[in-house]
Amino acid sequence: MTNTLMSIQIIPEHEDTGVIPLVDEAIRIIDDSGLKYQVNPLETTIEGDMNACLILIEQINERMVELECKSIISQVKFYHVPEGIMMDTLTDKYRS
Repeated sequence: MTNTLMSIQIIPEHEDTGVIPLVDEAIRIIDDSGLKYQVNPLETTIEGDMNACLILIEQINERMVELECKSIISQVKFYHVPEGIMMDTLTDKYRS
């Protein structure tokens, strides 16, 4: 059940690579997860259950370590509703 919305902004530090290719890699991992997501200019929002979202954060950070990032900042926000929540519930009223 989708009971969690998670927004993540990842800021990896790497000597040879700019941030954007690493963020692209993080978005690829999110895409591979099969969870519904929406990429926004400064963060990506994902729908899922809390456990799947936590696992996803771990997978993204592990990949950044594999790519030899010196450090990784992950700014994460959760909105958890045990009865269920979807992005559209919060955004449909703003669509024309």
